[in-house]
Amino acid sequence: MNEYILVCVAWPYAKSSTHVGQIVGAYLPADTFARYHRMAGNHVLMVSGSDEHGTPILVDAERQGISPREFVARYHREICEVWQRLGMSWDIYTETGTPNHYRITQDFFLTLYDKGYIFKDTMESPYCPTDRRFLPDRYIEGTCPNCGYPAARGDQCDNCGHTLDPIDLIDPKCRLCGSKTSKLEIRTTEHFFLDLPKLQEPLMEWLSKEKDHWRANTLSFALNWLKEGLHPRAITRDLDWGVPIPLEGYEDKRIYVWFDAVIGYFSASVEWAEKQGTPEAWKTWWVPEQTLPAVKSYYFIGKDNIPFHTIIWPSMLIGYGNRSLPYDVPANEFMTMSGAKASSSRGNVIWTRDILDRYGADALRYYLSATAPEGRDSDFTFEELIRRNNDELVATYGNAVHRTLSFLQSKFDGVVPKPQALREGDREILAKVEAGFGLVGHNIALCHFKDGLSAAMAVAHAANRYLDEQAPWKQIKTDHEAASTTLYVMLQVISGLHILFYPYLPFSSQKLHHYLGFEGDVSNAHWRLERVPADIKLPMPTPLFPKLEEPVTV
Repeated sequence: MNEYILVCVAWPYAKSSTHVGQIVGAYLPADTFARYHRMAGNHVLMVSGSDEHGTPILVDAERQGISPREFVARYHREICEVWQRLGMSWDIYTETGTPNHYRITQDFFLTLYDKGYIFKDTMESPYCPTDRRFLPDRYIEGTCPNCGYPAARGDQCDNCGHTLDPIDLIDPKCRLCGSKTSKLEIRTTEHFFLDLPKLQEPLMEWLSKEKDHWRANTLSFALNWLKEGLHPRAITRDLDWGVPIPLEGYEDKRIYVWFDAVIGYFSASVEWAEKQGTPEAWKTWWVPEQTLPAVKSYYFIGKDNIPFHTIIWPSMLIGYGNRSLPYDVPANEFMTMSGAKASSSRGNVIWTRDILDRYGADALRYYLSATAPEGRDSDFTFEELIRRNNDELVATYGNAVHRTLSFLQSKFDGVVPKPQALREGDREILAKVEAGFGLVGHNIALCHFKDGLSAAMAVAHAANRYLDEQAPWKQIKTDHEAASTTLYVMLQVISGLHILFYPYLPFSSQKLHHYLGFEGDVSNAHWRLERVPADIKLPMPTPLFPKLEEPVTV
């Protein structure tokens, strides 16, 4: 029975373009996952959008002398351009600045408030008299009280992963002007809080059952958080940019960006349904037991977002009621840049657009998929990107394809030959291809993307061994029928390869789809070996992948 798969992908902050640390952490795995499931015949909805609220955007817009709306519109366009060039197959990519999102966020707020899961209280909030504003959490930096990391932000420590309140930091300072502790003021202000302690018991019950498919780091992180005990968390801020609080008397405050951003998964689904002309279709994906089998919702994020997607967002869904909880949260570790965590605010990033300009989408997609930080941190280097492209994509997969198609053109005038009776070696390589569909698909479905890619590349290695063993360039001199059979079999093998690699490498798969004589978009193919028929004439090929030059600094 076909499954319903909801693919929820972290919302990039519309304060900059995207960098490769973000791509490998959430976006590329999600796209690979969605592409596979669609081809396997499952129903897929992949949603995300640009996160456009919060003080950091307001501050940067003021610095540039433009409105926050103009500011986020510019970066939303840049982000969307990257998605197109990278090949992200969104069903909808939207924004948190839409009327639809405002309406749904306010509905969440009021429902949780009416049900007693949101309450009013005062809090001590840092205020910078130099900048004359309450400081957003990320604009306060100091020493983490838990691990001693000297560059912890006011909302979270990147070193130990603990979420923080700004007043917890040791020796805090304003990152806008560099004010030291003596210049920061702590002022009392009224805000709304999500009553996480009230939701701890049902959250623990949910996290404690049927989570064997979760990554160990993700599950242990969430359970440890719960064991330490949850605390109320402020969900509003003193600023005038963001979703308004839907209650009178709070016109100078807005709903905090982390609260409204996670609601985006749901609001994007509602927007998608309306744009399809089926405004109730979102219920299929979000209301429990609307479909059989039940929808499986996957949240693709980096590990710094684990608390928000395993604790806070599920708590909000439980409190709201009648909404499906995450099935899996396949959070990745970090991909560092020269050994340091990628951070656009700290300038330690490699911009996705720059890599796409120099090396193209499939080279980047392959390298990031092969080196993804699924179980532990990994490090990006240009040298390794080029080595893997040249030694693996070009020399293995591309080599098998180009040798086969070039031989077809030179010796058979591009016409697919008719095979004779298959020999043992022919049957063995075709069996490897057939087995590859099960192995690659199984690993992708489990979010083991590196293992899936390795399984696809293993088939490409086997294809080269078969081609070398049969040596059709020798066979054709003495046994034309044997050469015809070998070439026919190899065409079927590379037809299988272009489907096996499709979730990872959509652009080259489309190119090879054409070279093999298939019409239309490769995304419409099925997750199985599609035979290339005999007697058809195939077009003249070009190499599937370019060989890359030595790295340049970007």
